[in-house]
Amino acid sequence: MRVTPYAPSAWRRVLLVLEDARLRDVLGRAVREMGFEVRSAASAEVALRILQEHPQDILIADYQLPGTVGTGFVRAVHQVWPEIPGVVLVNVNAMHHAKRDVPADLFDLLAKPCGLGELERALEHARQRRVQLLPLAPQMPDPQEEAHEESEQQRQDRVTLEEIERRHILSTLEKNQGNRTKTAAELGISLRKLYYRLGQYQREGLFQR
Repeated sequence: MRVTPYAPSAWRRVLLVLEDARLRDVLGRAVREMGFEVRSAASAEVALRILQEHPQDILIADYQLPGTVGTGFVRAVHQVWPEIPGVVLVNVNAMHHAKRDVPADLFDLLAKPCGLGELERALEHARQRRVQLLPLAPQMPDPQEEAHEESEQQRQDRVTLEEIERRHILSTLEKNQGNRTKTAAELGISLRKLYYRLGQYQREGLFQR
């Protein structure tokens, strides 16, 4: 199958991930008016399906999304699609934690609510980063070629929301040298929920006490 590389002028596909429907609609329209193509998602789970099925160039996401622990979604995107830069929207009272958790070399942090001029500058910054990351970009199928069947390896590479949460919990636990109380506090969940998740991972053979 023939493939064609991305063209720098095409770095304008934006995935917007926000739970708030009104804010998602307002920002979606604004980003389109700035000259970008926009796909929207209300949750990390939907956003992951979009990323797996439709290549994106730039991510705009809330710092914390429903169904994820802490910054699990942004971290997962960074791990699986390291060529995607973007913008993370953060509540002012969480900015300190976001600066520590979000990869600063790929994502700009904007306090909510952000001005549209500020967002436009951040998007242009992300687009420039995306161009610089061209060597990391996957090759895209020639649009005139027939779609090929997804390979077994591609199916194995799919990321689920549960995997995102598990990775984030276990990496945080390892960083805190097994201290469960400190880990639960850093993740923003109850100690009871942390023990429940660890027990689940142990039964699945994914964690050893």
